[in-house]
Amino acid sequence: MSPEKDISRRDFLKTTGIAAGTLVGGGLIGGLVGYNMPGKGTATLEHGQHGTATEESGSPKAKMFFMNQRDFNTLTNATERIFPEDDLGPGAKGLDVPYFIDHQLAGQYGSNSKEYMHGPFGEGAPTQGYQSRLTRAEIFKQGVQKLESEAQNRYKKSFNDLDGKQMDEILTAFQKGEVQMSGVTSAFFFTLLRAATLEGAYSDPIYGGNRNMDGWRMKGFPGHQMTYITQIEDPKFQKIEPNSLGSH
Repeated sequence: MSPEKDISRRDFLKTTGIAAGTLVGGGLIGGLVGYNMPGKGTATLEHGQHGTATEESGSPKAKMFFMNQRDFNTLTNATERIFPEDDLGPGAKGLDVPYFIDHQLAGQYGSNSKEYMHGPFGEGAPTQGYQSRLTRAEIFKQGVQKLESEAQNRYKKSFNDLDGKQMDEILTAFQKGEVQMSGVTSAFFFTLLRAATLEGAYSDPIYGGNRNMDGWRMKGFPGHQMTYITQIEDPKFQKIEPNSLGSH
């Protein structure tokens, strides 16, 4: 993708209320509050030990769903192409979006535990909602592995070794439904991946993403304030430092 397209896309998100308002409010967050609080839960790392992962992003968080480091790196690179770092602020990687998705997949979002998951399973229309017999965890696992196999088929390289243009080509093929997947279309996987990426960038940090509330800062969103009593009568524009639920 050209730099012009990246900036235009981020500028659109920054100047609209989609990501911080409507999308996050009706999205996937909410299944793993306890797991993401300090001192809560453990995660099995790639070699079987428990504790804190040290990933390329420098985040102190631990993986909870993707036990294969290559798969997690594939997820990381795919989300970064969807929400790239630019002059406005960090991208998906810098906002811990991959960890947000990983943690959500380990909980009720990944298991579809609160949704009707019985047949019949037809192709369905977009207005009919979730139409796969697979859980989101199964779709993401297969989708990430398909990103890798598609890279091998096209370029004889791992997805994580491709340049940005090559990654975009593969992601675009998924978006258009051109990659064969089992039990679900690649377009549906891409839709889930894109939505989860945006939600991880703009959700409350208590859920594992939006590191340092930088996603909110890019939109000028104040987060969860206890009160606006000192600002409500002031006619001037108020720039308020954001607050997370975890700070109350």
